[in-house]
Amino acid sequence: MNRRTAILALALVSVAIGAYAAWPRHADLRGFEPADIARLETAMWRDYYDKRYPALLFHLYQLSRTQFGFSPLDSLRIALAAAQATKAFQPTRSREAAEAALPPLVTYYRLLASATPGGFDVEEAARLELDWWQARREAVGPGQYGVTVARVAAITYGKRADDPSLVISGIGRAEAMAYRDARGQTMTDPDWSEIECRLRRAYRSLKAAVAEGP
Repeated sequence: MNRRTAILALALVSVAIGAYAAWPRHADLRGFEPADIARLETAMWRDYYDKRYPALLFHLYQLSRTQFGFSPLDSLRIALAAAQATKAFQPTRSREAAEAALPPLVTYYRLLASATPGGFDVEEAARLELDWWQARREAVGPGQYGVTVARVAAITYGKRADDPSLVISGIGRAEAMAYRDARGQTMTDPDWSEIECRLRRAYRSLKAAVAEGP
């Protein structure tokens, strides 16, 4: 193979890879499997607390790609926005400083909105997401900020915020977070397994809620 042929072949491969990555998919936020998303979210929590940002980015990518069906390119964009938000939020110590995480959160929800039939208010979803992140730091109980978690899901999926399955899911996720917070630096592998079990139950409730009609 001469040089010109090799360059042409490389260019064609690059175009094919680019087309595969960017080709639109039929993404659907309702398509997740509770056990799989619980496993990935547990991994992301561990990445976040250990400040393993490349691993966090990889698991965020996997979540969008395997659970919601986004294209490789969109999955990467979603993962980058989410990782930027968490990295911006992690060192902050006040609500004012935490506002630095809002722009990437808005980008994150704008990208997710493309996988819903009618879209949703991305700025409200981002604002509520940041609100419960901060509330968790302010010693607000999981029963309280879990309702905010449920409100974010209600906006995202076009559901009523008082849907019982949605509320159970939101509070269940919050209680899993509180379990982790109570153990701090003493977390063990069995503790992480317990968190994954709790998240699995929470996502089963969410699946039940979103599987029903509006």
